[in-house]
Amino acid sequence: MESKKTGFASIDEYIASFPEDIQAILQELRVTIKAAAPDAQEKISYQMPTFALKGNLVHFAAHKDHIGFYPTPSGIQAFQPELAAYKSSKGAVQFPLGAPLPLELIHRIVAFRVDENLKKSANKSRKA
Repeated sequence: MESKKTGFASIDEYIASFPEDIQAILQELRVTIKAAAPDAQEKISYQMPTFALKGNLVHFAAHKDHIGFYPTPSGIQAFQPELAAYKSSKGAVQFPLGAPLPLELIHRIVAFRVDENLKKSANKSRKA
């Protein structure tokens, strides 16, 4: 069920390219990410919705059987015990379609990534 369109200009355009039931899931995920990272900028990166704050925070994408969530390897590693129920790899986790998104967990992962990026940025500033 991946969208056939490429070259998205915005997250709105990306989400609109899916059927309504998938749009609702993607919007729910988007709202959760925005709540955890209110200062993050929305953009399209790697043809996926992306939130950035002092660098990329997280990406997400709809696939045939799951929603892919990409919080970088550190985001996966920090929450590995809670993500164990889901198929995951070094930097990605798959939330199956037909099951509720673990929104509270996603919120905490995004907040972790915000803190991580802000600390990295502050450390770079001190070294400069």
